[in-house]
Amino acid sequence: MIEKQNIITIWWDLFTPWENVDLFLKRANRHWLISGATWTGKTVTLQILAEEFSKAGVPVFASDVKWDLAWLAFAWKDHPKIQERLEHIWIKDWKPKWFPTVFWDLFWEKWHKLRTTVSEMWPILLSRLLDLSETQDGLLHIAFKIADDNNWLVLDLDDLEAIISYMDENSKTLRKEYWNIWTSSIWAIRRDLLVLKKAGWDMFFWEPALRLDDLMKRDFSGNWVISIMDSRKLMADSRLYSTFLLWLISELFEQLPEVWDLDKPKLVFFFDEAHLLFRNAPKVLIEKVEQVVRLIRSKWVWIYFVTQNPTDIPETIRSQLWNRIQHALRAFTPKDQKSIKIVAETFRQNPQFDIKKSLTEMSVWVGLISCLDEKWRPQIVEQTLIRPPQSRMWPLTDIERKEIISRSPFLGFYEKTIDRESADEILEKLSLSQSLPWKIDKDNIPLWQELLFWNKKKKWFIELVSSSVMKKTANKVATKIVRWILGGLLK
Repeated sequence: MIEKQNIITIWWDLFTPWENVDLFLKRANRHWLISGATWTGKTVTLQILAEEFSKAGVPVFASDVKWDLAWLAFAWKDHPKIQERLEHIWIKDWKPKWFPTVFWDLFWEKWHKLRTTVSEMWPILLSRLLDLSETQDGLLHIAFKIADDNNWLVLDLDDLEAIISYMDENSKTLRKEYWNIWTSSIWAIRRDLLVLKKAGWDMFFWEPALRLDDLMKRDFSGNWVISIMDSRKLMADSRLYSTFLLWLISELFEQLPEVWDLDKPKLVFFFDEAHLLFRNAPKVLIEKVEQVVRLIRSKWVWIYFVTQNPTDIPETIRSQLWNRIQHALRAFTPKDQKSIKIVAETFRQNPQFDIKKSLTEMSVWVGLISCLDEKWRPQIVEQTLIRPPQSRMWPLTDIERKEIISRSPFLGFYEKTIDRESADEILEKLSLSQSLPWKIDKDNIPLWQELLFWNKKKKWFIELVSSSVMKKTANKVATKIVRWILGGLLK
């Protein structure tokens, strides 16, 4: 028998409004697919799911591309359409409620700064971010290998650029150990790094990096925190958007320990506009995503792929999504009609209605639901009404935004920056020491030499001026000495 705390009720049956469609928390670790055309109710479904998971003791991370989920931070207020839906569904115990939320922003504009380091991002994801060719990707792996061999920290894009420059300047020597280091590929990577900086991504690679434990916190209200990432600006470049989300799920897979037979998940992860994760993605990356999706179940992390059409998700990954919520689809083209047929055939049929017909005729806030029962079997698909969320459904004001920030448990931590000595600084010192006429003792550097390394931005100027002044001064002194000696001899 499944205990009540391991069930969350989020849908209400269309034919008998007083009966529920329940989700068994322990049986939903086979991931989810939520799909439907625009304006059919996907966002409301996400909002309700986030509410119920928070109340059930499950933290949530969601990428919000339209900034609709920010409404979770405030309770619902009177609205005639909401009241009409409540009366139709006949919900007795429904009441307005706000939920603990923490907001993140990759571009540091309004919310907590979400960052990581270059070394924490897998080379395969960084290669996708830079849009590298196969040869350039191999060179990037060599750069990471050189950094590991020399114990150089690679924290930001400046560090990576410094290592690439070091490889360019020492390519002949490095080829003996690392082989294929070609100047053309090096310059291509340097160009792509410049483009990435211009796009603002140099802000993402910094410290302090995101602590995954901060995504799994309980609020003073007793509910678990819902972390929402503002992805509106990030959506301008699908490559950047997909790379970041794939990095985050990869970090969860790498860092979370394996657990077995829990009553509920450790974290629920919503991928909104999930089709962008796979747009123009190379085969090796799709295979990597498939592997992570399959294995992360042992960490008890659920992944919800949210997209307009189920066929947008590669079949190898779609086959692992055993729980499904399908909103209405629109059939305007032969391709759309074919997609509807494929979607209808994937559900366990219900003799009470025609699934294919329902897919095109369902109204807003109505969906087809199929999830696993207590014996791990797909339930017969049900056509259901979606109940109204307890949190509100309209945008935040600036005053409300400041209120949310002021009560955040991480206020003041992610706003600061940490700048440790890393590859960029180490290689600058190495380059300067090789260009000076003296040999520097690393364990006992004189103060007058140490001053040359004092300011990173002025290093090249100091080096240029010092070498030039020394030469000119030496020449003037030598000239005066010669003239004095010759003058004495001629007297």
